[in-house]
Amino acid sequence: MTRTREKNIDEEAIEAIVGVLDGWSGKLTWEMFIDAIEKRTRLRYTRQALHRYERIHLAFVTRKRSLGGSPAENADVNMDPELKMALEHVERLTAENQRLKAEQHRLLEQFARWAYNANSRNLTKEFLDTPMPKVDRERTDLTKLKLMRGG
Repeated sequence: MTRTREKNIDEEAIEAIVGVLDGWSGKLTWEMFIDAIEKRTRLRYTRQALHRYERIHLAFVTRKRSLGGSPAENADVNMDPELKMALEHVERLTAENQRLKAEQHRLLEQFARWAYNANSRNLTKEFLDTPMPKVDRERTDLTKLKLMRGG
């Protein structure tokens, strides 16, 4: 029995996947991560497919690095459930914050690289800041369409 190919990873899927990492606690491996993604999205991707997307890879590495003994994991078993939930929420927000900082750092490095390359080709700031052309979203007239098709 051959398995069909999963749908392509788009921005929506990337957000869901890094969301899984933001809420992760305990040991983190690629296999466990893939299983968790499958539970959440009902799609099973390979490690290679996930690793290909820089945001996912960066989020995985950042989360794995930060998982050294989280407060919610080390919390007393007899702790108030509301307090434990609050600690888990803080931990999730902290993980998301670390991931976003890493993404921002990567984007700033990319911007610096682009600025250097643009400057080396004598592209001015004014040229680079030129607005995008407006998109013509007018309704296509049916008679114009027929004329264009030769009918």
